[in-house]
Formats: sequence, structure tokens, C-alpha cells
Amino acid sequence: MLESIFGGKNIERILFYILINKSCYATQLRFVFNTSLSPFQKALDRLESGNILVSFLEGKTRIYKFNPRYPFLNELINFLKKAYEFMPDEFKTQFYEPKIRKRPRRKGKIL
Repeated sequence: MLESIFGGKNIERILFYILINKSCYATQLRFVFNTSLSPFQKALDRLESGNILVSFLEGKTRIYKFNPRYPFLNELINFLKKAYEFMPDEFKTQFYEPKIRKRPRRKGKIL
């Protein structure tokens, strides 16, 4: 939908995913979109070098989220929210919306 503006479909996917889920990591994106890992790693590095995203380590996993110091963050988020409204519902539920657990947890199971 916006890949011509952002320069690639993976960057578009990453930005929408972080907009809805607040953070992500490369392997998570690989499994959600069922593609290879390397294009997501390159796109995340590109977004981080452009100061749009920041990353931090959580154990051995590098987590990415929007850079709160990015000067155009509010404009970017508003643009993404507006574009997300026009996205087909099947894409929203399949890729971006968090999955809701349908079954209850087993009684006494440790979190």
C-alpha cells in the first residue's frame, strides 16, 4: 500500500507492526509474515540508522520501537494511523492485530 513511499514492503510492514504492537524483533516479524529473516534485519537496521527506530537488548534479543526523540514522530504516527484505517480488515487481523487467546490457561500453570 505505501511501499513506494517507504522504499520497500518490509519497511511498511515493520512500521505498521510497531504502530499497533509498540515493539518487535526480527525473528518475530519473520514468523508473523512468513518470509526470510535477512530482509527484516536489513530494514530494521536501515530504520535505526535513520533514527526512526531505537533498539535495545532484552537478554539476547534486540527489541525495536519508535524513537521518541525522532523530530517527525507525531506526524509519522498520524500518517500511519490514517493509512491503517484504509487497510483491508483481513490484513489487519492476519498480520498486525495481537492474537487473542481463545482458551483459558490450565489451572495452576506457572506463568
